[in-house]
Amino acid sequence: MSTGVVRVRARASVERVREALTRAGELRVWLAEHAEVGLERGVFEFWGRFTPEGERGRQKLLGFDERSVRFSWFLHGEEHTVELSVEERDGETVVAAAQSPYPEWGEAIVDEVHAGVEQTFWSFMLANLVEHVEGREVFGFCDFSTSEQRFEVDIAAPAARIIDALTDMEKFQRWFGARASIEPHVGGRWAMGSFDDEPNPGKVLALDENRFAIEFPDGMVSSWELAESGGKTHLTFVQSGFDPERPPYGSWMGWLSGFADLRRMLEIPDWKPMWHSVEVPGLPDGVLVLE
Repeated sequence: MSTGVVRVRARASVERVREALTRAGELRVWLAEHAEVGLERGVFEFWGRFTPEGERGRQKLLGFDERSVRFSWFLHGEEHTVELSVEERDGETVVAAAQSPYPEWGEAIVDEVHAGVEQTFWSFMLANLVEHVEGREVFGFCDFSTSEQRFEVDIAAPAARIIDALTDMEKFQRWFGARASIEPHVGGRWAMGSFDDEPNPGKVLALDENRFAIEFPDGMVSSWELAESGGKTHLTFVQSGFDPERPPYGSWMGWLSGFADLRRMLEIPDWKPMWHSVEVPGLPDGVLVLE
């Protein structure tokens, strides 16, 4: 059975992270709208509009110890096994989410509603967890109760630095953790990876000091609107042009998890990427760029 693993770094103790992984009140901050935990009673549940197929009763506790919690999760008609764990590695606190089964690389592009969600949900939630245990405001959530994809956040940096981080590919791969290519002008090409590997790249629709937008071959548009105020920049990120009956939650959460570290890069003086390592079945060499 295939297994996928996402690992992140956190500037907090192993004990502090373990508390955040196993207390219902903390899960309601970084993971889900609702949660109930009673490890000794065999209970570990989370549900609500920020959880895919968010009805209650889909998780069952399988086991726990001082460093991890393991549970089953009935998702998309299939039983999954998830383990959330924390350890000290080379002087760093490393948090991991391991899930089985896990989609093969490329499946998420074809099926964002199911495979895409399974590949990006834990990346996004671990990004929230890192912010939470470090005493920062969590980045946000994906609302699975609506097809609208609009997200707003304030970043303590000038708009020019945000546009630069979005369009300078060396900076982009540091905070996003993956390679991308861009021709930084209106009408230019944009591709995840290299242009040689992407026969149908996106097209830059807008690029100036206040707006960046990309149109993809399937008609979907991703746009970033920037407005400076009070020493900060208000970023509005919108995805549009998709079938509202099949919202692309996978790419949506993929972008948002990256933006969490973009904000950290621009706000934390001694920032280091939160992304530690990723294991995805069938992942081609050179796609991800992790430090």
